[in-house]
Amino acid sequence: MPRNSHYLYNRQDVMKNYLFDENMKMANLILIKPSLILLLPRFNIPLGFGDKSVKELCQNHGISVGFFLLICNIYSHDNYVPALDKVLATDMSMLDCYLEASHRYYLDRRLPHIARHIARMTAEMNGRAGDILKRFFEEYNNEVVAHFKYEEQNVFPHLKKLLAGEAGDGYSISQYSPSHTNIEDKLDDLTQILFKYLPEEVKAYETIGAVFDILQLSEDLKKHSLIEEKVLIPYVEHLERKQVR
Repeated sequence: MPRNSHYLYNRQDVMKNYLFDENMKMANLILIKPSLILLLPRFNIPLGFGDKSVKELCQNHGISVGFFLLICNIYSHDNYVPALDKVLATDMSMLDCYLEASHRYYLDRRLPHIARHIARMTAEMNGRAGDILKRFFEEYNNEVVAHFKYEEQNVFPHLKKLLAGEAGDGYSISQYSPSHTNIEDKLDDLTQILFKYLPEEVKAYETIGAVFDILQLSEDLKKHSLIEEKVLIPYVEHLERKQVR
């Protein structure tokens, strides 16, 4: 039997049967779901946390452990959607900060990284095919920038005012819901373009690297959208109803 078979069994058991909790060691949480390491900078949690539990580490960094676990559970469990009572029972004071940190991660790191992939690939392609691919990605990037800008100029300030108990600012989350597009869908389209139509002259390792990064970003954005739809929107709706009373 392989040395790590017991660890793999435990890992699968955790993922199938229960959500993460505050008494888990942070190192074990990351080992169970390695992609959660990408969330740590959004909470300003550095590596080197030794044997500290999730609760201890969150307390040391002034983070709501309930909110941290809510985000980790959403990212880790495909079928997990928090009920409204769970959302309302969680300290949401970090919600806007977390979402803004996610925006910075996408705009400052992941999208520029993929843009460099696209630039290297299109440099090896014939003019028209390369131009189409480059234009598709540029349009997508502009859409993401506009989407995040709207949230940062309208939704997040509105949330901050509600959390501070300030009077109405004339904005309503109902104005946001219709404009909340699924920005991850076009990444799926881009992946299909690379799968089906990329010329053979483009180096395989470049294509595979680009597809891998796009798939990772697409999965991250799907969870980001889920947090906005199932946590942000219902939570702000709740605060707005309280304000009316």
